[in-house]
Amino acid sequence: MPALRAVVSLLFSTALLLLGHGMQLTLLPLRADAIGMGEVLIGLSASCYFAGFVVGCIIVPRIIARVGHIRCFAALAAIMIVAVLALELLDHWAFWLVLRLATGIAISGLYSVIESWLNSQASRQNRGQILAVYTFITLISMAAGQLLINIGPASAPEPFILAALFMALAIVPIGLTRRIAPTAVATTRASFRKLYRRSHSAFAGAVLSGAVTGSFWSLGAVFARQADASQLAVTAFMTSAIIGGALFQYPIGLLSDRRDRRQILVLLALANSVASIAVALSAGHAAFLFTVVLFGATIMPMYAVSLATAADVSSSEEFVEIGTSVLLLNGCGAILAPIILGQCMAIWGANSLFWGFAVVCLVFAGLFLKFMREPRAVSTGEQTHFAAAASEAAPASFELDPRGEAEDTAAAGGGAENPVAADRAEAEQSPQ
Repeated sequence: MPALRAVVSLLFSTALLLLGHGMQLTLLPLRADAIGMGEVLIGLSASCYFAGFVVGCIIVPRIIARVGHIRCFAALAAIMIVAVLALELLDHWAFWLVLRLATGIAISGLYSVIESWLNSQASRQNRGQILAVYTFITLISMAAGQLLINIGPASAPEPFILAALFMALAIVPIGLTRRIAPTAVATTRASFRKLYRRSHSAFAGAVLSGAVTGSFWSLGAVFARQADASQLAVTAFMTSAIIGGALFQYPIGLLSDRRDRRQILVLLALANSVASIAVALSAGHAAFLFTVVLFGATIMPMYAVSLATAADVSSSEEFVEIGTSVLLLNGCGAILAPIILGQCMAIWGANSLFWGFAVVCLVFAGLFLKFMREPRAVSTGEQTHFAAAASEAAPASFELDPRGEAEDTAAAGGGAENPVAADRAEAEQSPQ
């Protein structure tokens, strides 16, 4: 595999970085809960993290263009390390909000470095292979990070130090590589309006995916802690959801290649509503982790299916812009939902997190059914091939995605999801 040999140092750095990142994503809610921060502030701090992630997607490509990939990676990793260690040392909520914003910007920028570098080494023939390996490493590293948390209690410094050590080690392989780093970095372009015109379903799916997965990463550990006080049980809870998403992403994606993807979005929303209710009711019972696997299986593929839905009705030249819009909209959902659901947990208890997921998914299932009444610009046979995608990514990942190389799948005709008709309508409404 010559293509993978060319990026082995980068992938090794990615694995180490995401081991530490996966640890801190769960550690921080646990530490916040341990110091009595409360669900509302925990949700607000998570919103700051996702706000930083969105900001990083916009500003970091310019920094990479000025200083280069390796220097930017080292600088952002250093910021990430300092922020994680400072979060362990400080317990005032105001510091947490600022530091979580910083971690969001840093990890978003690190994803930008990694994905733009991978894209520079990819060709039309091996993009799919590189993307599949990268997605696999992302999921495995994040899952392994959950288990490593158990080196010590969340109230102790050891888990934070270990997370910081992994992030520091991530600088070494990429810093010592003999490969020449790429110089070209695409600036972030997004248009929520264009995404909505192309596909109402993809727009809604991106919001739903961000709202549920963002809230899960933000508040799921707090829910699990209150359901079972054991830290080992919390990490098993988080790992089970990741495993469910990893195991079912490709089967659901392959199914979506053979069906109208809007039908798959309806089914995922309905199934996640049922799975969320099952999680809320089974806490403390033998079937608990099984229901968590089903929860992950029904929500984590939604981002990739939404992205594929948008790609089906977009030209290859638009794919990066449309995909970036899906990613940033996913981030916006993750910014807003933890604040609301954190308030619900504070008022009605931990179980309201998953009851809230159930209600939100039911509402969006109704929206997807409404959107299915609209004509679609492509038939099932004309859909692009599904590609796995993680909702934590940077806009550079869409240049790596093989769907960006595909032929324009848009067909002529009317309808809300037809790009030809949408462009014509825009032209008629715009000043000439």
